[in-house]
Amino acid sequence: MPSGEELAIVVLSLKVAVVAVAASLPFAIGVAWLLARRDFLGKTALDAVVHLPLVLPPVVVGYLLLLALGRHAPLGRALDAIGIVFAFRWTGAALAAAVMSFPLVVRAVRLSMEAIDPRLEAAGRTLGASRWRVFATVTLPLAWPGIVTGALLGFARSLGEFGATITFVANIPGETETLPLAIYAYTQVPGADVAALRLSILSVLLSLGALAASEWLVRRRKAASLDA
Repeated sequence: MPSGEELAIVVLSLKVAVVAVAASLPFAIGVAWLLARRDFLGKTALDAVVHLPLVLPPVVVGYLLLLALGRHAPLGRALDAIGIVFAFRWTGAALAAAVMSFPLVVRAVRLSMEAIDPRLEAAGRTLGASRWRVFATVTLPLAWPGIVTGALLGFARSLGEFGATITFVANIPGETETLPLAIYAYTQVPGADVAALRLSILSVLLSLGALAASEWLVRRRKAASLDA
């Protein structure tokens, strides 16, 4: 059975992953809509920037976050003055996880939006609905499978985030020590292999659970659409 310390690590990891997805999902939906439905100058550049965390080494992302939001950075000092601190806090771990999982969320939502027939949205506009109303009542409901898939993929990716997190917020027990960081720490301690294995199994089960939930929700949504 996991010890109290290990359960605390799991709880912290879940909190970080949930906050990361909740904070990034609205932005991911907005960016996905822009990329799926709008042509504008710089679209290719925006697409490249969005997907940059997928190809950059995670430690580079963490280092850039540290340069931008560290306590000695201008932006970091400004945020610190109003009580918002990311560096070496669990909130920073959530931010690092959100940045690293953001491309996966955007891609899943974008593909779902691109599969929607634009004529359905155009029909709403011809009936007098505003652009925002069409987005809320037509686009979002039809893109629901992609949104759910993106959110759960982002959650699973956040659970496994290591490189950017340890670079940006370090490995502080009780504050930033998420599952991947704890597993790495245990592998460096003689005789702690069993604890590392337990946490590894928990990490696998949580990630599989998120992916299984994604598949179940999408299938349920499709079944409900067919029944309607």
